[in-house]
Amino acid sequence: MGKHTFKQWFTATRPWSFPASAMPVAVTLAYLLWNGQEVNWVNGVWALLNIVVFHAAGNTWSDYFDFKYKVDAKDTFGAKFLTDGMFAPKEIFRLAMGLLIVAVAGGLALAWRTGWELLAIGAAGAVGTLLYPALKYRAWGDVDILLTYALLPTLGTCFVATGGFSAEALLVTLSSGLITVSILHANNTRDVATDHRAGIRTLAMNLGHTTSVCLYLAEVLLPYLIVPICAAVGVLPWWTMLVVLSLPMSLSNCKLALRSQKEGCGVIAGLDELSAKLQLVFNLLLTVGLVIAALIV
Repeated sequence: MGKHTFKQWFTATRPWSFPASAMPVAVTLAYLLWNGQEVNWVNGVWALLNIVVFHAAGNTWSDYFDFKYKVDAKDTFGAKFLTDGMFAPKEIFRLAMGLLIVAVAGGLALAWRTGWELLAIGAAGAVGTLLYPALKYRAWGDVDILLTYALLPTLGTCFVATGGFSAEALLVTLSSGLITVSILHANNTRDVATDHRAGIRTLAMNLGHTTSVCLYLAEVLLPYLIVPICAAVGVLPWWTMLVVLSLPMSLSNCKLALRSQKEGCGVIAGLDELSAKLQLVFNLLLTVGLVIAALIV
C-alpha cells in the first residue's frame, strides 16, 4: 500500500460520485429544518459523513467484483484503476473492507447515541452495499441504488436528527433518488455490449436500447414534475422551484441519450458523470430552496 499516494487511494474511491449519497442526507436535513423540526445537527452531519464512507466502500467493493468477474476490462469505460494495473485486486478489496469497517463502526456509534432502531436501517444499507454486485448482475442494481442511496439514508437521517420518521421526507427524496438511479442506468445503457460479453444481465439489457433511453429520460425529467406537485400540495415550499435552474442540464443529458440511438453508445461515454453532476446541482438547489424558505418564515 505504501507505493500509492493518498490522492491515488482517494481517487480509487470515485469521489465524483459521492454527492449521489451525500445530497439526499443534505436535502433531508434541510427539509426537517423547513418543516420546523428540532434537528440534532451533530447527528445529522455525522450521518452525512458516514453515508459517504459507506458509499466509498460500495464503490471499491463493486469495482473489485467487476474486475474479478471480467465485467470491467481494458476496453470498457469507467474506472481504470484495476484494468490498467494501477492497483492490485487485493489492494482494492482491502480498501473496500477497511472503509466498510470504518462505516459500520461509525454507524454503531451513531446508533448508540440515538437508538438501536437505527441498526435495522444501517443493516439494510450494509446488505444493499455488499449485495450490490450480485444484484447488479441480475438486473436489480437500479432498485438497490434507489433504496441504498436515497430512501434508506432519508429514513436514517430523519431518525438520528429528530428521533422519528417522515413519510413526506421520503416523497421529497424520491425526486433526487430518481436522478441518482439515472447515474447507474446511464452507465449500464452505455455498457450493454461489454456486460453481455461478461455474461451478466442489467435492466438496460433487459429493456433494450430504445426503452432504456426512455427510462433515462423519465428519471431525469420526472423530478421536475414531482417538486412543483409537492409544492402545490404544501409538502414543499415554492422556493424549491429553484430546481428549474438545473433543467437545461437535464435537457442536455436527454439530448445526448437520444443521440446514442443513431450514433451508438460511444456518444454517452460520460453520461454517468454528467448525470452525477446533474444530481449534485439539482439537490443543491433543492437544499438552498428549503433553507431560504426556513429562514424567511
